[in-house]
Amino acid sequence: MSEHRISKLIIKWYNESKRELPWRNISDPYRIWISEIILQQTRVEQGLDYYLRFIERFPNVQSLAEAEEDEVLKYWQGLGYYSRVRNLHAAARSIEVDFKGVFPKEYHEVRRLKGVGDYTAAAICSFAYNMPYSAVDGNVYRVLSRLFNVDLPIDGGKGKRLFADLAQQLLSKTNPATHNQAMMEFGARQCVPKNPNCEKCPLQEICMAYSDGTIAKLPVKLQKTTVKNRYFNYFRIHLKDKIYLKKRTENDIWRNLYEFPLIETAESLNFEQLSQTTEFKNLFHEIDQVEIRLIAADVIHILSHRRISASFYEVYISNPNKTLNDYLEIIESDFDRYAVSRLIQLLVTH
Repeated sequence: MSEHRISKLIIKWYNESKRELPWRNISDPYRIWISEIILQQTRVEQGLDYYLRFIERFPNVQSLAEAEEDEVLKYWQGLGYYSRVRNLHAAARSIEVDFKGVFPKEYHEVRRLKGVGDYTAAAICSFAYNMPYSAVDGNVYRVLSRLFNVDLPIDGGKGKRLFADLAQQLLSKTNPATHNQAMMEFGARQCVPKNPNCEKCPLQEICMAYSDGTIAKLPVKLQKTTVKNRYFNYFRIHLKDKIYLKKRTENDIWRNLYEFPLIETAESLNFEQLSQTTEFKNLFHEIDQVEIRLIAADVIHILSHRRISASFYEVYISNPNKTLNDYLEIIESDFDRYAVSRLIQLLVTH
């Protein structure tokens, strides 16, 4: 079966089965860009509400570029992978400077925006400008690997080059925007990771993996990165109607988000052990009265390459000390104005 025929079949399936989403059937590159960045490592069901809120507050490049980073992070709060939105914000500011606030119209210019890779640039250029660039995301990798029964790892150099070539060969040159949308939707809803309904698949008769019985084995990925265990001990310290926060400025997870005073340890410690550490003594020295209560212990929070075990303490103090001068003192009722990680959100509602 020809590549043209495959594209027609998938587009036909798409027109009959697609979900109605606010970033489809539009040609605004800014809104398409926002949707693509949100949907990286985020399910459509979760990302939809974030997209609507984000676009309502930042409807164009200028409004995003002029916003303070703290506010942009707050609108992203809960989506995770915060480097995505920091790059998004930086790219919006570069568009304001380099393109006078007009979203670039050439692939190589879009590709140079901070945080924009080959896939995102192809998606924006094909969806907004109908340019003939194939967009290969995780869903498309899965469709291609099964359709052609390719067992090369999708995250290896050879595999990426092969799948890019296959995707470009299949691409409808007359309707690349719909073709790309159709391929992605087909992977998201028909050619799903586990137990796809192959009996109702329009490509069943030409799917090599179906013919060979290898559907469940594809796609192939390289060995996953080892997950590192980390142990966090948070202290929400109250002084009358004030609490203390600190912005994470290091090149680490959750950079530029706020958190409560933190003591990270090499292993899980109970309170008696924790109270003997130098960090604990420094945090609470020269305070006349300290009341500490454990709220949650060993709460597990999983990130892509981190497994965090967090304990959360509620603390009431009678007076501040020099150590607390390094923290931001805020009125507790203002806490919701600050962007924090999902873990902090979880702990404060525990």
